[in-house]
Amino acid sequence: MTVSADIFRRHNGELWMEDVALSAVAERFDTPCYVYSRAALESVWRRYDRAFGARRHRVHYAVKANGNLAVLDTLARLGSGFDIVSGGELARVVAAGGEPAKVVFSGVGKSAAEMRAALAADIGVFNLESASEMERLNRIAGESGRRARIAIRVNPDVDAKTHPYISTGLNENKFGVPMTEALALYRRAAALPNLHIIGVACHIGSQLTDLTPFADAMARVMALVQELKAAGIEIEHVDAGGGLGIRYREEEPPAIEDYVAVLCKAIPEPYEICIEPGRSICGSAGVLLSRVEYLKETPTRRFAICDAAMTELIRPALYEAWHEVQAVGTDAAAEPELVYDLVGPVCESADFLASGRKLRLREESLIAIMSAGAYGQVMASNYNARPRPPEIMVDGAVMHLVRPREDLQDLYASERLLPKAQ
Repeated sequence: MTVSADIFRRHNGELWMEDVALSAVAERFDTPCYVYSRAALESVWRRYDRAFGARRHRVHYAVKANGNLAVLDTLARLGSGFDIVSGGELARVVAAGGEPAKVVFSGVGKSAAEMRAALAADIGVFNLESASEMERLNRIAGESGRRARIAIRVNPDVDAKTHPYISTGLNENKFGVPMTEALALYRRAAALPNLHIIGVACHIGSQLTDLTPFADAMARVMALVQELKAAGIEIEHVDAGGGLGIRYREEEPPAIEDYVAVLCKAIPEPYEICIEPGRSICGSAGVLLSRVEYLKETPTRRFAICDAAMTELIRPALYEAWHEVQAVGTDAAAEPELVYDLVGPVCESADFLASGRKLRLREESLIAIMSAGAYGQVMASNYNARPRPPEIMVDGAVMHLVRPREDLQDLYASERLLPKAQ
């Protein structure tokens, strides 16, 4: 999954997003900063929606990938539903104008308070992941005078062939209910007075670049659906989860249309198909802008020390993830192309953004770390007392500040000193 070339382009050697030079963003908002393309977000979401044609479906954006209110608002205006994994994400969706009826509440550890909030909002469906969670929701729904709509997330024991930290469909993972236990759990759910079964859910992992695991998982899910039908338990929808990958380096993720075709073939009418894409909608739509503070050479390495760090993009440190790095301007065009490790100022050896990159750089060069729209700001931290950067949404030729940069006082505004000695 890639963003069309007209979102990012070179003009007189400078890197632009839509109709805005990224150097102009840095000049106005300083660095580091996150920059998102509204056109890219809308384009990918519409591709998902249109790929289904007349087939009954729902596209729920996975809020965990990027929960900025402007991103959620952009998608809500298109009619998107939302996949959430916390009460905080539910609050964000509502604040952004999303419809609670189009919300799917996933996640293995929903608290009692989160369940109450979701019931009060009258969300679309809870995806349940254990027997204990099911019993708790039944109790809380009864106390709230409501009947909760549910699906059970099943674990098909399919290897998604992705990084082990983002694989969720194997029996060894914490997610979902084993297929061997699913029928009994559905029978129990059918007997509980405050639950209403409407679906089956499955999600096998993230950053998938092969359609075979999707097809295998859906085949196993549909076998369960037939067992449920034989047991007198009818469902309305099959939630296939998300997980379609994007191109970071040399990956060749399937086209959205091919992915949807696999789902439509595997899940027959009359079942509605629900999907939960996140990374594939927002990942390639965003960049992290950073400046080179220092160039430093040691006997074995050449470092570009940047003002962005693992606090702004933890994926390289956490997963050894690869992000393309591009020079934004032409200021260093006359410099020799050398191999650099791009690192940040955080006091950890794991603080790196990219390793072994051939770049023309000098101190104060502006760089763009590409495909940083997913799992960038949402995983950012204040480690080393670093204020989190601003977020900017580019809409044609307009730059919108959609989250201001934190200042130093923000970091400790809610903290308290001990009382003075009496």
